[in-house]
Amino acid sequence: MAKIQVFDPALCCSTGVCGTEVDQALVDFSADVDWLKRAGGQIERFNLAQQPMAFAENAVTRAFLERSGAEALPLILVDGEIALAGRYPVRKELARFAGIPEKPVEDAAAAGCCAGNKCC
Repeated sequence: MAKIQVFDPALCCSTGVCGTEVDQALVDFSADVDWLKRAGGQIERFNLAQQPMAFAENAVTRAFLERSGAEALPLILVDGEIALAGRYPVRKELARFAGIPEKPVEDAAAAGCCAGNKCC
Protein backbone atom coordinates (compact mmCIF):
# COMPACT_ATOMS: atom_id res chain seq x y z
CA MET A 1 0.00 0.00 0.00
CA ALA A 2 1.28 3.45 -0.89
CA LYS A 3 2.28 6.02 1.72
CA ILE A 4 0.61 9.41 1.25
CA GLN A 5 2.07 12.59 2.73
CA VAL A 6 0.16 15.87 2.70
CA PHE A 7 2.12 19.08 3.15
CA ASP A 8 -0.45 21.71 4.12
CA PRO A 9 0.02 25.47 3.97
CA ALA A 10 0.21 27.29 7.31
CA LEU A 11 -3.08 26.47 9.03
CA CYS A 12 -4.41 27.54 12.41
CA CYS A 13 -4.53 23.92 13.61
CA SER A 14 -3.51 20.49 12.35
CA THR A 15 -6.52 20.15 10.02
CA GLY A 16 -7.46 23.77 9.35
CA VAL A 17 -11.00 22.96 10.46
CA CYS A 18 -11.22 25.56 13.21
CA GLY A 19 -12.16 29.18 13.73
CA THR A 20 -15.28 30.98 12.63
CA GLU A 21 -14.79 30.83 8.85
CA VAL A 22 -13.93 27.27 7.89
CA ASP A 23 -12.96 26.42 4.31
CA GLN A 24 -15.33 23.71 3.05
CA ALA A 25 -12.50 22.11 1.07
CA LEU A 26 -10.66 21.50 4.35
CA VAL A 27 -13.77 20.04 5.96
CA ASP A 28 -14.26 17.67 3.02
CA PHE A 29 -10.59 16.71 2.94
CA SER A 30 -10.50 16.01 6.69
CA ALA A 31 -13.47 13.67 6.28
CA ASP A 32 -11.75 11.95 3.36
CA VAL A 33 -8.54 11.54 5.39
CA ASP A 34 -10.57 9.92 8.19
CA TRP A 35 -12.24 7.65 5.61
CA LEU A 36 -8.87 6.62 4.19
CA LYS A 37 -7.47 5.81 7.64
CA ARG A 38 -10.53 3.67 8.45
CA ALA A 39 -10.02 1.88 5.13
CA GLY A 40 -6.44 1.02 6.14
CA GLY A 41 -4.64 3.70 4.14
CA GLN A 42 -1.39 5.29 5.25
CA ILE A 43 -1.59 9.07 5.30
CA GLU A 44 0.32 11.76 7.19
CA ARG A 45 -0.31 15.50 7.28
CA PHE A 46 2.24 18.21 7.95
CA ASN A 47 1.29 21.82 8.68
CA LEU A 48 3.80 24.48 7.60
CA ALA A 49 3.02 26.64 10.65
CA GLN A 50 3.38 23.82 13.16
CA GLN A 51 5.92 21.47 11.54
CA PRO A 52 8.29 23.54 9.38
CA MET A 53 11.15 21.06 9.85
CA ALA A 54 9.14 18.35 8.06
CA PHE A 55 9.13 20.65 5.01
CA ALA A 56 12.82 21.57 5.33
CA GLU A 57 14.00 17.99 5.86
CA ASN A 58 12.16 16.55 2.85
CA ALA A 59 14.17 17.18 -0.34
CA VAL A 60 11.13 17.00 -2.65
CA THR A 61 9.10 19.41 -0.53
CA ARG A 62 12.04 21.77 -0.01
CA ALA A 63 12.70 21.95 -3.78
CA PHE A 64 8.98 22.46 -4.46
CA LEU A 65 8.81 25.38 -2.01
CA GLU A 66 11.96 26.96 -3.44
CA ARG A 67 10.52 26.72 -6.95
CA SER A 68 6.83 27.45 -6.36
CA GLY A 69 6.54 29.07 -2.92
CA ALA A 70 4.21 28.35 -0.01
CA GLU A 71 1.22 29.74 -1.94
CA ALA A 72 1.40 26.64 -4.18
CA LEU A 73 0.60 24.33 -1.24
CA PRO A 74 -0.90 21.88 -0.47
CA LEU A 75 1.56 19.35 -1.85
CA ILE A 76 0.64 15.66 -1.92
CA LEU A 77 3.40 13.06 -2.15
CA VAL A 78 2.77 9.39 -2.85
CA ASP A 79 5.71 7.20 -1.91
CA GLY A 80 7.91 10.29 -1.94
CA GLU A 81 6.92 11.56 -5.39
CA ILE A 82 4.70 14.53 -6.24
CA ALA A 83 1.18 13.35 -7.05
CA LEU A 84 -0.75 16.62 -6.74
CA ALA A 85 -0.14 20.26 -5.86
CA GLY A 86 -2.22 23.37 -5.36
CA ARG A 87 -5.42 21.65 -4.19
CA TYR A 88 -6.59 18.82 -1.99
CA PRO A 89 -7.41 15.49 -3.59
CA VAL A 90 -10.98 14.19 -3.56
CA ARG A 91 -11.81 10.78 -2.07
CA LYS A 92 -11.56 9.02 -5.42
CA GLU A 93 -8.02 10.36 -5.92
CA LEU A 94 -6.99 9.43 -2.37
CA ALA A 95 -8.24 5.89 -2.95
CA ARG A 96 -6.28 5.66 -6.21
CA PHE A 97 -3.13 7.10 -4.57
CA ALA A 98 -3.41 4.59 -1.71
CA GLY A 99 -4.20 1.68 -4.01
CA ILE A 100 -7.46 0.80 -2.28
CA PRO A 101 -10.97 0.49 -3.71
CA GLU A 102 -13.23 3.49 -3.26
CA LYS A 103 -15.94 1.72 -1.33
CA PRO A 104 -17.65 2.96 1.79
CA VAL A 105 -16.23 1.84 5.11
CA GLU A 106 -19.04 0.95 7.47
CA ASP A 107 -18.98 2.46 10.92
CA ALA A 108 -19.21 -0.32 13.51
CA ALA A 109 -22.16 1.37 15.22
CA ALA A 110 -24.00 1.78 11.91
CA ALA A 111 -23.28 -1.79 10.84
CA GLY A 112 -25.92 -3.28 13.11
CA CYS A 113 -28.38 -5.97 12.11
CA CYS A 114 -30.19 -3.64 9.72
CA ALA A 115 -27.09 -2.34 7.92
CA GLY A 116 -26.98 -2.68 4.16
CA ASN A 117 -29.98 -4.62 2.92
CA LYS A 118 -30.11 -6.94 5.92
CA CYS A 119 -33.20 -7.04 8.04
CA CYS A 120 -33.33 -7.73 11.77
